[in-house]
Amino acid sequence: MGNIAAFFDIDGTIYRNSLMIQHFKKLIKYEVIDPYIWHSRIKHTYDEWEKRYGDYEDYLEELADVYLKELKGVNKANTEFIANQVININGDKVYKYARTRIAWHKKEGHKIFFISGSPDFLVSKMAEKYGATEFRGTTYVVDENNNFTGEIIKMWDSDNKQKTLDEFVKKYDVDLEKSFAYGDTQGDFSMLKMVGNPIAINPNKNLFESIRNDPDLSKRAQIIVERKDIVYKLNSNTETLSGYYD
Repeated sequence: MGNIAAFFDIDGTIYRNSLMIQHFKKLIKYEVIDPYIWHSRIKHTYDEWEKRYGDYEDYLEELADVYLKELKGVNKANTEFIANQVININGDKVYKYARTRIAWHKKEGHKIFFISGSPDFLVSKMAEKYGATEFRGTTYVVDENNNFTGEIIKMWDSDNKQKTLDEFVKKYDVDLEKSFAYGDTQGDFSMLKMVGNPIAINPNKNLFESIRNDPDLSKRAQIIVERKDIVYKLNSNTETLSGYYD
C-alpha cells in the first residue's frame, strides 16, 4: 500500500495573495526595481482589477512579465533579505481552512507537497515554514555568477504541475486514489483530476466551470469558499451552498 499525500498550490489556495506580487512590491520599496515601472506598466491594470472591471489573471500575467525582465542581471543574493521579509510578514496570512488541513495531514502522517507558480526561492521558504515534505516552484535561472538570466522554468501551468506530481508519486510511492489535492485556478485542474480527494479552495471562474463540466470531477470535487470567519462548501452542480463550517 502506497503513501497518502496532499498536494497544495500556494497562491490563492494557502496564501491569500501572491508571493510574487509581495516580492515585487518589496523590490520596488528597496529600489531594486525602479518605482516608475509600477506606475508606467502595472498600476492601470491593477486599478482595473481592484475595481473589479479587470481580471486578476491579466494583472498577474502582466506583472509576472515585468518582474522577470526587471530581475534579469540582478544577483540572487541581493534579493535574499527581501525574500525573507516577504515570508516573515506574509507567511501567516493564510486561509484558515488551508492551515487546518495542513495541520490535519501532518497529524495523519501524510506526505505534504507544495507545487506553486511562485518563484522557487519564495516557495522554499513557505515549504520550510509549514513543514512540507518537498516543494516545486517556478525556477528563476541564474548564471555562474548567481545573476538572474531572465529565463524561467515555469510551474504555474497544468502540464508542468502534472509532471511534477508524477515525479513525486513515483519518488514517494504515493497512492493517488487515497490522496488529496488543493488548488484555485485552471493551472491546478490536472492535479485535482489525478487524486481521489480533489478540493478547490476559492476557485476562479475557469476552474469552477471546468470542474462543473467534467462528468467525473463534478461528482468528486469539494469546492470550498472562505469568507471572513466562515468556510462554505459549494455544490458545483447547482451553484448553491450545501453547507458551511465555522
